Amino acid sequence: MSVAEPRRIVLFRHAKADWPQVTDHERPLAERGRTDAAVAGRRLADTGVTFDLALCSTATRTRETWKLAVHELAHRPKTVYEERVYEASPGELIAVLNEVPDDVRNVILIGHNPGVHGLADILTGSAEGDARERMNRRGFPAAGFVLLTFDGPWKAVEPGAATLTEYWAPSD
Repeated sequence: MSVAEPRRIVLFRHAKADWPQVTDHERPLAERGRTDAAVAGRRLADTGVTFDLALCSTATRTRETWKLAVHELAHRPKTVYEERVYEASPGELIAVLNEVPDDVRNVILIGHNPGVHGLADILTGSAEGDARERMNRRGFPAAGFVLLTFDGPWKAVEPGAATLTEYWAPSD
């Protein structure tokens, strides 16, 4: 694969979590979260993007979100459960993306706010249509995702390097 081919990054926030008496890392999905994760998976399938790699936080709610969403995809990518995605800042998430091998074309990162929303905002240098305005107006609700494209190697992922091509969030 040539590094000149456009790459895609989907930043996917975990679905709605429950608040039982467990540590934050172990919080499971709420019933609504389980429903929204599957709906988000169908919407991800509708994008037509075939993911080569999924980078998922080790938190219970992100693992459950991914497990429900990936069942809706035609192709199951290699999944890496990455501890550094849990509670990560946008800069820490960029560092994780910079380590992706260059033979990977499309990545989905399943993480948490505020890091995922901050990363989407920081990476977006331009946007198609009103995607950025909708993201900034609505925020980055649970089970929401953005699709970003960029050119170059993964080491070139940096602020302003991507185009926001799609924003999706479940309806309230």
